Amino acid sequence: MVSFSKIPIFSRENFDDWKIRMQAHLAAQDDDMWYVITDGPLKIMNANTAVAISDCAPQMIGKPRSEWKNEDKKKVNIDNMDKDILYKMLDNTTFNKIKMCYTAKEIWENFIQLCEGNEKTKENKLSVAVQKFESIKMRTGESMSDFEE
Repeated sequence: MVSFSKIPIFSRENFDDWKIRMQAHLAAQDDDMWYVITDGPLKIMNANTAVAISDCAPQMIGKPRSEWKNEDKKKVNIDNMDKDILYKMLDNTTFNKIKMCYTAKEIWENFIQLCEGNEKTKENKLSVAVQKFESIKMRTGESMSDFEE
């Protein structure tokens, strides 16, 4: 049985740590929960017996919903479970920025974009950090403990 009682608390300031905790939390609930975040909703498929099999691999087609068994329904619902977890840990401001996403994967990707920015933003942040680091200088007569403050 899946337990959602200890969802990692979201923090924009500690987003990298939260991301790692959230990945571990989802994967611990069900192996497929993290897969759905990275690859999108699971699709229930059947082998297409009407088409000749080539290269020893049958062509797969979507299984009609009317033929789904309970296990199939549970697999398809994993995306909804992920969305529920992601939505529950967000504040209203962040939720309003991602609530139009359709899948858990879209939510996660938009969330990463919102909190981390795109590659250009990341490069700019790194450049600023390097400049700040390079500008650090100890004043003449300053002790190490004074410098650290």
